[in-house]
Amino acid sequence: MRLGSGVFRWVWPRSMRGRLFRKYAAATAAVVCLALVINGLIDIWFSYNEQRALLVRIQHEQANFAAANIGQYFHEIESQMAWITSLPWRANDSEQWRLDAVRLMRQAPAITELTQLDSNGREQFRTSRQNKDVIASGENYSSDPAFVGAISHRSYYGPVYYVAGSAPYMTLALAGVRRENGVVVAQVNLKFIWDVVSRIKVGHRGLAYVVDDQLRLIAHPDISLVLRNTNLSHLPQVRAAQLDLQGGDTTRSRTAVDLRNRPVLSAYADVPALNWLVFVDLPLDEAYAPIYVSMSRSGALLLGALGLSLVVGVLLARRMIVPIRALHEGAARIAGGDLTQRISIVTHDELQELGEQFNNMAARLEDSYATLERKVEQRTRELEVANDAKSRFLAAASHDLRQPLHALGLFVGQLRGRLHAKERERIVDRIEASISAMSELFHALLDISKLDAGATNKNITEFPVARLLSRLETTFGEAAREKGLSFKVASSGAWVQSDFILLEQILLNLTSNAIRYTRHGGVIVGCRRRNDLLRIVVLDSGCGIPHDQHDKIFSEFYRLAEPEADRPMGLGLGLAIVDRLSRLLDHPISLKSVVGKGSVFSVEVPLGQEQHASSEEPAVTPDKPAPVLGKLVVVIDDDPLVLEGMGGILRSWGCTVITAENDRKALSQLRQVDLLPDLIVTDYHLSEGANGLSVVENLRVALAAQIPAFLISGDTDQTALHEAEAKGFHLLHKPVGPVALRAMFNYAVQQGAHLSV
Repeated sequence: MRLGSGVFRWVWPRSMRGRLFRKYAAATAAVVCLALVINGLIDIWFSYNEQRALLVRIQHEQANFAAANIGQYFHEIESQMAWITSLPWRANDSEQWRLDAVRLMRQAPAITELTQLDSNGREQFRTSRQNKDVIASGENYSSDPAFVGAISHRSYYGPVYYVAGSAPYMTLALAGVRRENGVVVAQVNLKFIWDVVSRIKVGHRGLAYVVDDQLRLIAHPDISLVLRNTNLSHLPQVRAAQLDLQGGDTTRSRTAVDLRNRPVLSAYADVPALNWLVFVDLPLDEAYAPIYVSMSRSGALLLGALGLSLVVGVLLARRMIVPIRALHEGAARIAGGDLTQRISIVTHDELQELGEQFNNMAARLEDSYATLERKVEQRTRELEVANDAKSRFLAAASHDLRQPLHALGLFVGQLRGRLHAKERERIVDRIEASISAMSELFHALLDISKLDAGATNKNITEFPVARLLSRLETTFGEAAREKGLSFKVASSGAWVQSDFILLEQILLNLTSNAIRYTRHGGVIVGCRRRNDLLRIVVLDSGCGIPHDQHDKIFSEFYRLAEPEADRPMGLGLGLAIVDRLSRLLDHPISLKSVVGKGSVFSVEVPLGQEQHASSEEPAVTPDKPAPVLGKLVVVIDDDPLVLEGMGGILRSWGCTVITAENDRKALSQLRQVDLLPDLIVTDYHLSEGANGLSVVENLRVALAAQIPAFLISGDTDQTALHEAEAKGFHLLHKPVGPVALRAMFNYAVQQGAHLSV
């Protein structure tokens, strides 16, 4: 022990330092070797299990992929059959139907026979690849499972059957959207799914095959096995899959044997619509070969690492202590808040990289703290802008709602006084105008909210633009002439790719704005081809739009100043809806305008493939209005005012009306009159957590009758609409005017004739 500079310092003898170093190095090497051995064995074990699990998962994914391909194959056949059932069957359509059937059988080679049944199950037409066509045989198939299944569930997949004891077939039936459209029954040759199965590659020697619900082989790369009507119930994986579907097992991948009694790793997936099973088999030796190679490689690396660790252990013991201590001290200072601290280690290894990462982390933290306050301020400003925009939107909507409400209050006050018949009629007209303005605003707000929420779906099809232009001319021609304006629509023979309804809404809003803001001259709607696009142009000679307002007019509730006091103001939502729809459809909108001379709005739509079929819409004979006189209608709503209003207007049409707050009270009144209602009209949201869907179902069960019904709701949430559509009900959004109510009344009563008790 030496004394220097007033501090005691321990000095180790050289021999002791050598022994301690050797012991420390040996201990370090032993620990490293033991750690390597343990780590290597654990890694091999986990690697084996992970690779085996991955292999099983890949097998199962391949089975799912094969099942999805088969399901998609039959879905495509069903989709191709769907357009044959789109129109009602008529006796004089046999030639057209034969042409459609031939076209379908060319597109779907698997279909060997096609039969058209009318709504009563009578055979009207049958065509086959082997036999002669049969026309209007009238043979009754009303009790056939294919007809019954298609009518009940719209589509029917029959069991597999064999022709001549070898070729597998199945029956596929599809019903039309309406009962009178009938049912199309197709006989499908299952040999064609051999293509789907043979294209599925599983390793080098693996394969995929399909069995039906009777465990018979119906698809296999070796087609001879299918033609021999092979039953696979003796294979363990097939029996286990059948047990799984019955709820007795949940393992979808297992070790089994194939038809040659070779061990395989087998996985399966089911095709739910067809009740089939798809199996994917891979020989075990091929399946586990990568695992064995990986284990051998890991063992060799472990042995090499053990030898190398003996040499590296001594070096690590010498070089690790000092850098680790520097890392510890530097990290402690950074953790203490000294972000200017930097760690200096020069070892040219991972420790140096770790020190540099600590330094980078400290630098990023320092920069983060410096910019955090700035980011918070920026986000705060953005939030304030969003809140201001929301406030302006609500204020504008509130203003436009208050205007007709205010007018309604004044008109109702006038009705309380003594008025002449003409004056009373004039006030009723003004009340209807106010209600119409409120309804227009509500529907526009609903369209805006659906577009902002992403609830509006687009259906892109190809159609002639002339059909759309003709509807514009029909809609606005008379209105323009009443205003003293000329209105011209230049027709075009082009076809476009778009959503017909949404594109029509864009052009309706643009044309309506053009007529509203035009005092003299007129409005022209035309088309111009530009490369692979069609530019649809709406040109007016109106007041024009200042250049600094070109972007603002597409905002909600923004309206140009209108000097004419007698001109009806718009809601300021039309161009906002146009802007959202154009972005949804990816149809750019452009604007050119000169103040005092007019404006030109144009929308660019992709051109479609011109077709030779007539672009005229098929003539549809409108249904005769349903007689309302004497109809018994049940109205259910938890709002007394709504009950009174609905009851009053239905009684004014000559209906007998029962109003109630819930289904129990309605049923009590119906039992008193001992009559079945002709129609049920109910609110969607009712008191005590009930809804209109359950109310209708309860009444139908209690009365043992399929009574026609529709729902009305003041909730704009799309969940209610989707739920109603899923159960086959129509849902109207409040407010509902008398015209819309009468139209839905007629439709529901007419549809009631097709409901089976």
